[in-house]
Amino acid sequence: MRTHLASKTGENLSERGFSLFFFVFGCRILRRMSYLWGRFPIACGRVAACTSEDALQMKVGLFIPCYINAVYPRVGQATCELLTRLGCEVDYPLEQTCCGQPMANAGFERDARALAERMDALFAGYDYVVGPSSSCVVFVREGYPRLLPDYRPHACVDARIWEVCEFIHDILRPTHLDARFPHRVSLHNSCHGVRHMGLSSPSEQHVPSYSKLRDLLAMVDGVEVVEPERRDECCGFGGMFSVEENAVSVAMGRDKVRRHMATGAEYITGADASCLMHQQGIIDHDRLPIKTIHIVEILNSQS
Repeated sequence: MRTHLASKTGENLSERGFSLFFFVFGCRILRRMSYLWGRFPIACGRVAACTSEDALQMKVGLFIPCYINAVYPRVGQATCELLTRLGCEVDYPLEQTCCGQPMANAGFERDARALAERMDALFAGYDYVVGPSSSCVVFVREGYPRLLPDYRPHACVDARIWEVCEFIHDILRPTHLDARFPHRVSLHNSCHGVRHMGLSSPSEQHVPSYSKLRDLLAMVDGVEVVEPERRDECCGFGGMFSVEENAVSVAMGRDKVRRHMATGAEYITGADASCLMHQQGIIDHDRLPIKTIHIVEILNSQS
Protein backbone atom coordinates (compact mmCIF):
# COMPACT_ATOMS: atom_id res chain seq x y z
CA MET A 1 0.00 0.00 0.00
CA ARG A 2 2.70 2.46 0.99
CA THR A 3 4.72 1.52 -2.13
CA HIS A 4 1.96 2.99 -4.25
CA LEU A 5 1.59 6.01 -2.03
CA ALA A 6 5.29 6.80 -2.21
CA SER A 7 5.62 6.30 -5.98
CA LYS A 8 7.20 8.93 -8.21
CA THR A 9 4.13 9.74 -10.26
CA GLY A 10 4.24 13.46 -9.50
CA GLU A 11 0.61 13.48 -8.43
CA ASN A 12 -0.43 16.15 -5.99
CA LEU A 13 -0.03 14.84 -2.44
CA SER A 14 -3.39 16.19 -1.34
CA GLU A 15 -5.12 14.41 -4.23
CA ARG A 16 -3.54 11.11 -3.23
CA GLY A 17 -5.07 11.26 0.24
CA PHE A 18 -2.37 8.91 1.39
CA SER A 19 -3.56 8.48 4.97
CA LEU A 20 -4.34 4.86 5.77
CA PHE A 21 -7.50 6.20 7.31
CA PHE A 22 -9.06 5.92 3.84
CA PHE A 23 -8.56 2.19 3.87
CA VAL A 24 -9.33 1.46 7.50
CA PHE A 25 -12.06 3.93 8.37
CA GLY A 26 -13.95 4.93 5.19
CA CYS A 27 -17.19 5.94 6.82
CA ARG A 28 -19.45 4.87 3.98
CA ILE A 29 -17.85 1.45 3.79
CA LEU A 30 -18.15 1.07 7.53
CA ARG A 31 -21.79 2.02 7.41
CA ARG A 32 -22.55 -0.58 4.76
CA MET A 33 -20.42 -3.23 6.44
CA SER A 34 -21.44 -2.67 10.06
CA TYR A 35 -23.71 -5.70 10.08
CA LEU A 36 -20.74 -7.87 9.08
CA TRP A 37 -18.66 -6.54 11.95
CA GLY A 38 -21.29 -7.88 14.30
CA ARG A 39 -20.91 -11.36 12.79
CA PHE A 40 -17.23 -11.69 11.93
CA PRO A 41 -14.95 -10.46 14.73
CA ILE A 42 -11.60 -8.85 14.14
CA ALA A 43 -9.29 -11.19 16.02
CA CYS A 44 -5.60 -10.89 16.79
CA GLY A 45 -4.34 -14.24 17.98
CA ARG A 46 -0.97 -12.76 18.84
CA VAL A 47 -2.32 -11.07 21.95
CA ALA A 48 -4.73 -13.68 23.29
CA ALA A 49 -4.24 -15.67 26.50
CA CYS A 50 -1.92 -13.36 28.47
CA THR A 51 -1.50 -14.20 32.16
CA SER A 52 0.94 -13.44 34.97
CA GLU A 53 2.08 -15.45 37.99
CA ASP A 54 2.31 -12.27 40.03
CA ALA A 55 -1.06 -10.91 38.97
CA LEU A 56 -2.53 -8.09 40.97
CA GLN A 57 -6.08 -8.76 42.06
CA MET A 58 -7.49 -7.05 39.00
CA LYS A 59 -8.82 -8.57 35.81
CA VAL A 60 -7.96 -6.50 32.75
CA GLY A 61 -9.80 -6.80 29.46
CA LEU A 62 -7.53 -5.80 26.59
CA PHE A 63 -9.27 -3.52 24.08
CA ILE A 64 -7.36 -3.33 20.80
CA PRO A 65 -8.93 -0.82 18.36
CA CYS A 66 -9.60 -2.27 14.94
CA TYR A 67 -7.12 -0.05 13.08
CA ILE A 68 -4.34 -1.11 15.47
CA ASN A 69 -5.33 -4.74 14.99
CA ALA A 70 -5.27 -4.29 11.21
CA VAL A 71 -2.24 -2.02 10.77
CA TYR A 72 -0.14 -2.11 13.95
CA PRO A 73 -0.71 -5.46 15.71
CA ARG A 74 2.72 -5.11 17.34
CA VAL A 75 1.28 -2.26 19.43
CA GLY A 76 -1.42 -4.61 20.75
CA GLN A 77 1.17 -7.25 21.49
CA ALA A 78 3.41 -4.75 23.33
CA THR A 79 0.43 -3.55 25.37
CA CYS A 80 -0.42 -7.08 26.46
CA GLU A 81 3.18 -7.92 27.30
CA LEU A 82 3.73 -4.70 29.26
CA LEU A 83 0.59 -5.06 31.37
CA THR A 84 1.48 -8.68 32.07
CA ARG A 85 5.00 -7.73 33.14
CA LEU A 86 3.48 -5.17 35.49
CA GLY A 87 1.48 -7.89 37.23
CA CYS A 88 -1.95 -7.70 35.62
CA GLU A 89 -4.06 -10.67 34.63
CA VAL A 90 -4.78 -9.77 31.03
CA ASP A 91 -7.42 -11.31 28.78
CA TYR A 92 -8.14 -10.50 25.14
CA PRO A 93 -11.75 -11.19 24.09
CA LEU A 94 -11.42 -12.49 20.54
CA GLU A 95 -14.99 -11.47 19.68
CA GLN A 96 -14.31 -7.73 19.95
CA THR A 97 -14.82 -5.51 16.92
CA CYS A 98 -14.78 -1.77 16.22
CA CYS A 99 -15.98 0.47 19.06
CA GLY A 100 -18.10 2.46 16.58
CA GLN A 101 -16.17 5.71 16.62
CA PRO A 102 -15.75 6.16 12.83
CA MET A 103 -19.46 5.82 12.13
CA ALA A 104 -20.56 7.98 15.07
CA ASN A 105 -18.08 10.71 14.19
CA ALA A 106 -19.31 10.68 10.60
CA GLY A 107 -22.90 11.19 11.78
CA PHE A 108 -24.13 7.59 11.61
CA GLU A 109 -24.79 7.06 15.31
CA ARG A 110 -27.59 4.56 14.75
CA ASP A 111 -25.11 2.28 12.99
CA ALA A 112 -22.64 2.67 15.85
CA ARG A 113 -25.18 1.76 18.54
CA ALA A 114 -25.05 -2.01 17.88
CA LEU A 115 -21.28 -1.97 18.19
CA ALA A 116 -21.49 -0.03 21.45
CA GLU A 117 -23.96 -2.56 22.88
CA ARG A 118 -21.74 -5.43 21.76
CA MET A 119 -18.63 -3.94 23.35
CA ASP A 120 -20.44 -3.12 26.59
CA ALA A 121 -21.62 -6.71 26.91
CA LEU A 122 -18.30 -8.23 25.88
CA PHE A 123 -16.28 -6.35 28.50
CA ALA A 124 -18.84 -6.55 31.30
CA GLY A 125 -16.87 -9.06 33.38
CA TYR A 126 -13.63 -7.09 33.72
CA ASP A 127 -12.44 -4.81 36.50
CA TYR A 128 -10.66 -2.62 33.97
CA VAL A 129 -10.72 -2.29 30.20
CA VAL A 130 -7.44 -0.98 28.79
CA GLY A 131 -6.54 0.05 25.25
CA PRO A 132 -3.64 1.75 23.43
CA SER A 133 -5.61 4.56 21.77
CA SER A 134 -6.66 7.83 23.39
CA SER A 135 -9.25 8.67 20.75
CA CYS A 136 -11.06 5.32 20.93
CA VAL A 137 -11.06 5.32 24.73
CA VAL A 138 -12.37 8.88 24.81
CA PHE A 139 -15.14 7.92 22.38
CA VAL A 140 -16.26 5.06 24.62
CA ARG A 141 -16.21 7.31 27.68
CA GLU A 142 -18.04 10.22 26.11
CA GLY A 143 -20.11 8.54 23.41
CA TYR A 144 -21.46 5.39 25.03
CA PRO A 145 -23.62 7.15 27.63
CA ARG A 146 -25.44 8.64 24.66
CA LEU A 147 -25.48 5.51 22.48
CA LEU A 148 -26.38 2.73 24.94
CA PRO A 149 -30.17 2.41 25.25
CA ASP A 150 -30.03 0.91 28.76
CA TYR A 151 -27.18 3.05 30.01
CA ARG A 152 -26.48 2.84 33.74
CA PRO A 153 -23.93 5.26 35.24
CA HIS A 154 -20.91 3.57 36.82
CA ALA A 155 -22.08 0.16 35.55
CA CYS A 156 -21.25 0.27 31.84
CA VAL A 157 -17.91 -0.05 30.07
CA ASP A 158 -17.36 3.72 29.86
CA ALA A 159 -16.76 3.81 33.63
CA ARG A 160 -14.03 1.14 33.51
CA ILE A 161 -12.11 1.94 30.34
CA TRP A 162 -8.62 3.44 30.43
CA GLU A 163 -5.96 4.40 27.92
CA VAL A 164 -2.93 2.23 28.65
CA CYS A 165 -0.50 5.05 29.65
CA GLU A 166 -3.16 6.63 31.84
CA PHE A 167 -3.82 3.23 33.44
CA ILE A 168 -0.17 2.54 34.15
CA HIS A 169 0.48 6.07 35.46
CA ASP A 170 -2.66 6.52 37.57
CA ILE A 171 -3.66 2.99 38.60
CA LEU A 172 -0.61 0.71 38.56
CA ARG A 173 1.85 3.47 39.52
CA PRO A 174 5.13 1.61 38.96
CA THR A 175 8.35 3.11 40.32
CA HIS A 176 10.53 1.29 37.80
CA LEU A 177 10.22 -0.20 34.34
CA ASP A 178 12.61 -2.86 33.18
CA ALA A 179 12.99 -1.19 29.80
CA ARG A 180 15.82 0.21 27.72
CA PHE A 181 15.60 2.38 24.60
CA PRO A 182 18.86 4.29 23.90
CA HIS A 183 17.48 6.82 21.41
CA ARG A 184 16.31 10.44 21.25
CA VAL A 185 12.53 10.62 20.86
CA SER A 186 10.28 13.59 20.17
CA LEU A 187 7.03 13.42 22.13
CA HIS A 188 3.78 13.80 20.21
CA ASN A 189 0.94 15.09 22.38
CA SER A 190 -2.30 14.12 20.65
CA CYS A 191 -5.39 16.30 20.87
CA HIS A 192 -7.57 13.64 22.49
CA GLY A 193 -4.85 12.67 24.93
CA VAL A 194 -4.19 16.24 26.02
CA ARG A 195 -7.60 17.87 25.99
CA HIS A 196 -10.00 15.03 26.69
CA MET A 197 -7.88 12.67 28.76
CA GLY A 198 -5.40 14.90 30.55
CA LEU A 199 -2.27 12.98 29.59
CA SER A 200 -0.44 16.31 29.66
CA SER A 201 -1.19 19.95 30.42
CA PRO A 202 -2.63 21.91 27.46
CA SER A 203 -0.46 24.84 26.39
CA GLU A 204 -3.43 27.18 26.01
CA GLN A 205 -4.26 27.00 29.72
CA HIS A 206 -2.36 28.68 32.53
CA VAL A 207 -1.94 25.54 34.63
CA PRO A 208 1.15 23.82 36.09
CA SER A 209 2.98 21.88 33.40
CA TYR A 210 2.85 18.08 33.58
CA SER A 211 3.09 15.08 31.27
CA LYS A 212 2.17 11.53 32.20
CA LEU A 213 3.93 10.28 29.08
CA ARG A 214 7.16 12.00 30.14
CA ASP A 215 6.81 10.51 33.62
CA LEU A 216 6.61 7.01 32.16
CA LEU A 217 9.44 7.55 29.69
CA ALA A 218 11.62 8.79 32.55
CA MET A 219 11.62 5.21 33.85
CA VAL A 220 13.11 3.88 30.59
CA ASP A 221 16.86 3.51 30.60
CA GLY A 222 18.81 5.36 27.91
CA VAL A 223 15.96 7.31 26.31
CA GLU A 224 16.26 11.07 25.70
CA VAL A 225 12.92 12.85 25.49
CA VAL A 226 12.44 16.15 23.65
CA GLU A 227 9.37 18.04 22.46
CA PRO A 228 8.80 20.05 19.29
CA GLU A 229 7.93 23.70 18.99
CA ARG A 230 4.14 24.09 19.45
CA ARG A 231 4.24 20.85 21.44
CA ASP A 232 0.50 20.11 21.46
CA GLU A 233 -0.59 21.56 18.14
CA CYS A 234 -2.70 19.15 16.06
CA CYS A 235 -0.87 16.95 13.55
CA GLY A 236 -3.79 17.23 11.13
CA PHE A 237 -5.12 13.67 11.32
CA GLY A 238 -8.37 14.28 13.16
CA GLY A 239 -10.09 11.09 12.00
CA MET A 240 -12.69 12.04 9.37
CA PHE A 241 -10.97 15.42 8.98
CA SER A 242 -8.10 13.72 7.13
CA VAL A 243 -10.61 12.35 4.63
CA GLU A 244 -12.85 15.37 4.18
CA GLU A 245 -10.09 18.03 4.28
CA ASN A 246 -7.13 15.95 3.23
CA ALA A 247 -5.13 18.83 1.68
CA VAL A 248 -5.24 20.77 4.95
CA SER A 249 -4.57 17.58 6.89
CA VAL A 250 -1.44 16.86 4.85
CA ALA A 251 -0.14 20.42 5.25
CA MET A 252 -0.62 20.29 9.02
CA GLY A 253 1.02 16.88 9.18
CA ARG A 254 4.04 18.07 7.21
CA ASP A 255 4.47 21.03 9.53
CA LYS A 256 4.27 18.76 12.55
CA VAL A 257 6.80 16.25 11.23
CA ARG A 258 9.24 19.04 10.36
CA ARG A 259 9.02 20.40 13.91
CA HIS A 260 9.67 16.95 15.31
CA MET A 261 12.68 16.62 13.02
CA ALA A 262 14.02 19.98 14.18
CA THR A 263 14.55 18.48 17.64
CA GLY A 264 17.15 16.08 16.24
CA ALA A 265 15.08 13.09 17.32
CA GLU A 266 15.38 9.67 15.75
CA TYR A 267 11.76 8.77 16.57
CA ILE A 268 8.38 10.44 17.04
CA THR A 269 6.45 8.76 19.83
CA GLY A 270 3.03 9.19 21.40
CA ALA A 271 -0.02 7.40 22.76
CA ASP A 272 -2.23 7.62 19.65
CA ALA A 273 -1.33 5.25 16.82
CA SER A 274 -3.66 7.13 14.46
CA CYS A 275 -1.60 10.33 14.76
CA LEU A 276 1.61 8.34 14.33
CA MET A 277 0.12 6.56 11.30
CA HIS A 278 -0.69 9.91 9.70
CA GLN A 279 2.82 11.23 10.30
CA GLN A 280 4.44 7.99 9.14
CA GLY A 281 2.56 8.32 5.86
CA ILE A 282 4.14 11.74 5.37
CA ILE A 283 7.56 10.43 6.39
CA ASP A 284 7.34 7.55 3.92
CA HIS A 285 6.04 9.73 1.10
CA ASP A 286 8.67 12.42 1.57
CA ARG A 287 11.41 9.92 2.51
CA LEU A 288 12.31 11.76 5.67
CA PRO A 289 15.02 10.56 8.09
CA ILE A 290 12.82 9.95 11.12
CA LYS A 291 10.54 7.12 12.30
CA THR A 292 7.44 6.75 14.44
CA ILE A 293 6.99 4.34 17.34
CA HIS A 294 4.13 3.94 19.80
CA ILE A 295 5.09 4.78 23.38
CA VAL A 296 4.00 1.34 24.59
CA GLU A 297 6.66 -0.22 22.38
CA ILE A 298 9.29 1.90 24.13
CA LEU A 299 7.95 1.14 27.60
CA ASN A 300 8.04 -2.56 26.71
CA SER A 301 11.42 -2.39 24.98
CA GLN A 302 14.34 -4.39 26.30
CA SER A 303 16.77 -3.71 23.46
